Amino acid sequence: MSEAHSISIRGLSKAYGSLGVFTNLSVSFPAGVTSAIVGTSGSGKTTLLQMVNGLERPDGGEIRVFGETVPTTQLEAFRQRIGYAVQGAGLFPHLTAKQNVTLVARLNGWSEQAMDQRCDELLDDMELPRDVADRLPRQLSGGQQQRIGLCRALMLNPQLLLLDEPFSAVDPVTRLGLYQQFEQVQQRKAVSTLLVTHDLREARRLARFLVILDAGQVAQFGTPEHVLSHPATPFVETLIESQL
Repeated sequence: MSEAHSISIRGLSKAYGSLGVFTNLSVSFPAGVTSAIVGTSGSGKTTLLQMVNGLERPDGGEIRVFGETVPTTQLEAFRQRIGYAVQGAGLFPHLTAKQNVTLVARLNGWSEQAMDQRCDELLDDMELPRDVADRLPRQLSGGQQQRIGLCRALMLNPQLLLLDEPFSAVDPVTRLGLYQQFEQVQQRKAVSTLLVTHDLREARRLARFLVILDAGQVAQFGTPEHVLSHPATPFVETLIESQL
């Protein structure tokens, strides 16, 4: 991975039939910090995350992760270095919390002792009681489900963490607790993170780098402080005024 950037995107284009998502998009994200991608619905935020993870293929241009172009083959090995968490946690309902967290590690041949130790570490990081490990997702609160989803994303000690609005499906008080736990995890081990969100307040709190998308184009990028105090376009100014 580049020392300066965790992800570099150059000349990216993507369309679904006649619907264009990106045209000649170029942007880079710094390594070792949380970068937020903010935009309105349909701006391409989730599609960008999916292309970084190899779930969607670009029509043109290049995405480099870990200093290498996102592969078209052997995606399983590539994705083992990436953690992915989504809105609503996306837990398998028939598996316990622990089975959800350790699933990929089990598929990779981890020993029971190693899985137990890592799962316990993650539960502690997320300030979850150990007894949640044996509960099914339906037996967990929304906040607990979301924390288990983060534990699963972090299980393999990923080099890159992709977060697709993981905090938006919980109430404001629970969300603040999730912010605090995520910040503590990042302080202990800074993981290069892409956070997709529609919430500028969330981006300002959690991110060190901010990219605002408008209709598939980068409207502005920089530190949250600079972007929020010096909007570069009318769209960015309106977005800021509508939320802050």
